[in-house]
Amino acid sequence: MKRRSLTARRTVLSLYTGAGGLDLGLEAAGFDVLLCIEADESCRATLRKNRPGWTLSEPGDVHEITAEDALDQAGLHQGELTLLAGGPPCQPFSKSGYWAWGDARRLKDPRSATLGRYLDLVEAALPRALLLENVKGLVFNGKDEGLQFLQRRLNQINQKQGVSYEASVVSLNCADFGVPQLRERVFVVAERDGGLLSEPKPTHRPAKDVRNGDVERYRTAWDVLGDLDSDTWPDHLNPCGKWADLLPSIPEGKNYLWHTPRLGGEPLFGWRTRFWSFLLKLAKNLPSWTIQAEPGPATGPFHWRNRRLSVRELCRLQTFPDDFQVQGDYRSQHRQIGNAVPPAIGEMLGREIRRQLLGERMPCRALFVPGARDDCPPPEPTMPVPRKYWHLRGNHNDHPGTGLGPGAQRRAEPEAETR
Repeated sequence: MKRRSLTARRTVLSLYTGAGGLDLGLEAAGFDVLLCIEADESCRATLRKNRPGWTLSEPGDVHEITAEDALDQAGLHQGELTLLAGGPPCQPFSKSGYWAWGDARRLKDPRSATLGRYLDLVEAALPRALLLENVKGLVFNGKDEGLQFLQRRLNQINQKQGVSYEASVVSLNCADFGVPQLRERVFVVAERDGGLLSEPKPTHRPAKDVRNGDVERYRTAWDVLGDLDSDTWPDHLNPCGKWADLLPSIPEGKNYLWHTPRLGGEPLFGWRTRFWSFLLKLAKNLPSWTIQAEPGPATGPFHWRNRRLSVRELCRLQTFPDDFQVQGDYRSQHRQIGNAVPPAIGEMLGREIRRQLLGERMPCRALFVPGARDDCPPPEPTMPVPRKYWHLRGNHNDHPGTGLGPGAQRRAEPEAETR
């Protein structure tokens, strides 16, 4: 492949690109995306539609392309890349794994092999810096095998290649940086000569904590969705399934826990016997809850008008620009958006890497952080519980505790049989 001129360029090789949220942010921070390695065809269609100038690797599967081919397709030699960026699939370390099985499988999950493949590319490219995104479960105390594995591999790369990568772990809530969503994620950053990234200082806080203009208030669901609010919507956004008609009885910002004896609704469920996002609704005056990638029919967050969120609304809550066009059907679009790093976070981290690790001065203006509105209306009224759910009224046991629920018991039974 013809080599590219790299003079004064900040280059990115992107792994597990998805819909490109992280990369859009890095682009806004002044980086040049040379190559995207992404296997999912819907994501590749989204990337082609929105960034035709970005090269998609062939093959797209990170397990099928060699590190040498990836560098060749990017037009790079070892040591020339500025930034290797990407988020290996997070399911092996996700909180939902703890809910479903009493624990997450972490390195026992075959999907965690993507973490090793990411590090193979680090060793082959020896980038000036690396940026790895994952869920907070990657660094859970006592369950951080993934992080330990990453650190061991970096030490091996250092010894073999004569470099000095040392991991800086940045754990953040996206709402603290202007994203209208409470979304906790972990980013691991390392620099080839041993530079460390200090934790970025939050730029946004809850309104009650804003003092003297030192930070701005959290961006809320109404800030970014208010101009889209309407009492009509397409039929495909209507909720479906067994619990759809229960949504109007739950107040804004609440979930199924409203209908437990500890809160103000009907005693329909036991405390914490369902996953947090079950029947979860947005509140206009608060940031959104975390957007899920593959929600079930009763999985929120739902709109305050008791419906599913549109693709445009999902994009707004993730700070994608309005001209961004996600390809595929609704389910695929939702998955792509839910899996993405908010571009505003990619931009913030890109700017911090340039400032702290590359020694560059950065302008103050951020492109993807939305503005605030001052016309938030009151919450929507709630409706009575429909008669068809009345048979659920009664005494319900609370969840017995972490690792003691039905999912954990199901997991323990086959293990006991093999002893």
